[in-house]
Amino acid sequence: MKKFVVPGILLIVIASLILIQCEQPKEEGFSFVFMTDIHLQPERNAPEGFKQAIDTVNELKPDFVITGGDLIMDALGQSYGRADSLYKLYADVAKNFNMPVYNTMGNHEIYGIYEKSGAEITHPEYGEKMFEVRFGKSYYAFEHEGWKFMIINSIEDTKKDGYIGKIDDKQIEWIKQELEKTDTTQPIVLSTHIPFFTAFMQKYYGSTRANDSSLVIYNAKEVVDLFENHNLKLVLQGHLHTVEDIFIDDIHFITGGAVSAAWWRGANRGFEEGFVLVNVKGEEFDWEYIDYGWEVPEEN
Repeated sequence: MKKFVVPGILLIVIASLILIQCEQPKEEGFSFVFMTDIHLQPERNAPEGFKQAIDTVNELKPDFVITGGDLIMDALGQSYGRADSLYKLYADVAKNFNMPVYNTMGNHEIYGIYEKSGAEITHPEYGEKMFEVRFGKSYYAFEHEGWKFMIINSIEDTKKDGYIGKIDDKQIEWIKQELEKTDTTQPIVLSTHIPFFTAFMQKYYGSTRANDSSLVIYNAKEVVDLFENHNLKLVLQGHLHTVEDIFIDDIHFITGGAVSAAWWRGANRGFEEGFVLVNVKGEEFDWEYIDYGWEVPEEN
C-alpha cells in the first residue's frame, strides 16, 4: 500500500482555508432578539408581562437574546433589600428563556448611587458591582456564525447623585484591543443601554434642542471612530423607550423600544410593549419591532 505524504505547506493552506470558512458569516443565516428596558418589578403585573414577552421570543426561536439594560425597575435609589429582590426576580423569570441570554447593564442596575438609597460606598455591591456579582463583567464580546457582538457599559457615575452616558478610558482600551484581534471585514454589532446617537430631543422637544449627557453617550464620536477601519454594521440602543433607526456611514443605530413600554402602564409615545427581532443572512440583516400583545390589566 502506497503512503501519501501531505507537504507541510499544503497542510497550512488547508488549515487556513478551514479557519477562513469558519470565520465567514454563514449564508443560511440566523436570528437574534434585542429586548431592552424591561424594568421588572413585582408591581403592575410586570412579571406576567415579561413572561409573555419571553413566551413570544421562545415561539420565534432566535439563536440568542441580547438584553439592552434596565432589566429591573430600579437599584439607583433603593435599599439593598429592594434592589436585591428585583435582581432575584429578574434571574428567576429569565430562566424561562429557551436560548442563551447576553445581558447589557443599564443605569437602573447600578445600586445606591442616589443619596436617598442610604447605601454606603463601601458596600460590596455598591454601584456597578451589584450587576457584576450577578452577571459577570459589564462589557464583553462573543461571536456567532461569523459575526462579532460587543456588549458595552455606557453608564458613568458622576459621584454627584447622578449618572451620564460615557465609555470610560479603561473600556476604550479594551475596545482597541478587541479590534486589534478582529478581522477588518468581520461584521460587528454593539449593544449599549444609553444611545450613541438619537433624534429624541429634536423629535419630541424641538429641532434645535440638544441631547443631555444622561440621554446620550457624550464621547460617542470618539468611540464610533475607533471602528472606522472595521465593519461595524449595527448598534443596538435602549434607554429612550422609543423606536428609531438612524443610518449613518453604513451603520444602523437602532433604538429598540421597551419591553415595559411606559413602565408597564401602556404604550409610550405611541410605542407598544415590544422588542426587536434581527434576521441575519451573510453580511446583511433586516429587523422588525415585535409587539408581543401585552394588554395592561385594569388594576394597573
